[in-house]
Amino acid sequence: MADEATQLRKGVLELAALAMLAPAPMYGAQIISALAEIEGLAANSGTVYPMLTRLARTGRVAAAWEPSVRGGPPRKYYSITAKGRKALVAQTAAWRTLATAMNSILGEADDSQ
Repeated sequence: MADEATQLRKGVLELAALAMLAPAPMYGAQIISALAEIEGLAANSGTVYPMLTRLARTGRVAAAWEPSVRGGPPRKYYSITAKGRKALVAQTAAWRTLATAMNSILGEADDSQ
């Protein structure tokens, strides 16, 4: 069961990250922590940081180092770009269509058992 959940989660992490960055910039550990608080979306740094790097490379997020407010090491903050906001709108629409379709199919499957 864990392998199935992992594959499904990987497919939606980009959408989740873009949605989390829409209101305000976040640093990587914040994103990982926020995902961990949502049942089914927990992801480790080995998944999240490569995804953030890919989003930055494609221009959907911007990354900037900022000093820590508590005097610790600087943190790399990620913010959504205009291109990222367009992707968020498109991916949200695609997600809603897919979720509706799957709910329809899974609802029918539940009724037949």
